[in-house]
Amino acid sequence: MDRRTFSGVVVGTLLILPCHQGAAAGQVRRIGWLWLSTEPEDVHRADAHLRNLGWIEGQNLKVERRFASGNPDLLSALAEDLVRLKVEIIVAEGTIATLAAKNATRSIPIVISRSGDPVGTGLVASLARPGANVTGTSTLSPELDRKRLQLVRELLPTVQRVGELVVPANPLLRVAREAYEQTYRSLGMEHIFVEVAQASELESAVADLGQRGAQALIVSAEPLLATNLGLILRLAQMHSLPVIVAGKSGVKAGGLMSYVPHEADLDRQLAVIVDKILRGANPGELPIQQPTRFELVINLKTAKALGITIPQSLLLRADEVIE
Repeated sequence: MDRRTFSGVVVGTLLILPCHQGAAAGQVRRIGWLWLSTEPEDVHRADAHLRNLGWIEGQNLKVERRFASGNPDLLSALAEDLVRLKVEIIVAEGTIATLAAKNATRSIPIVISRSGDPVGTGLVASLARPGANVTGTSTLSPELDRKRLQLVRELLPTVQRVGELVVPANPLLRVAREAYEQTYRSLGMEHIFVEVAQASELESAVADLGQRGAQALIVSAEPLLATNLGLILRLAQMHSLPVIVAGKSGVKAGGLMSYVPHEADLDRQLAVIVDKILRGANPGELPIQQPTRFELVINLKTAKALGITIPQSLLLRADEVIE
């Protein structure tokens, strides 16, 4: 999965924004960001999309940012702080942060940035009509997990055992685990899940995967893992584990491959939803936006270091090859 920043206050006028009648003259709107990770790239991208829609920080927009630096225990207090500030919208990163925001308010609109399964985890009633005060974007795609594992099989045809780090605080694990296990079985592969609740457990978790015979490692976009991806990559290298990561930035950092929804598309969809709510739309009536484009990125340098030959068929299909 590329993530950003917001801050400031002042006035935006209709002369400055002639095409955006919803950004009323003399009115500064206030929204909040609630992120489990440290400040990510997608915040910057969403910021740019909001500017294109007429919402300019320092003119007609003030953004309150709250980052939990990978510690889910901080989210409830951060969400309550945003509620006390009376922000008009809370944009929440993923399932865990959105649950914290939902527990803090039933009236302030909440916009999810990238939930794996917003219906299964109880964030919304349905994708088409979320209901209540929540809507947003989801990475949910019925064939995404299968396609990713098929690519792993094509890239590493001898691999039978695939390890994955999972964060127990995320209810998505409980909801999706059975279907995920079935996907592995259908492809003749065995999964090895190791739970990680905090960064201090990463070293022992990766070592455990190595001892249990994992031949590759999948690292999801879970904020705790994304925040510590550099460490995970170093630990995996010690055990000669090729790492499948969640986004182009992870491949550039040394991951072998990534196949994920197109990140810029999701950030654009997020900004459009925020714009609509600021202009009066009911969040419960705005459908959850799902990915329609996906990116395959491969790191040839990492492959060479691991002694892996990338099939030409994959190189030809890759959206980007990092050399």
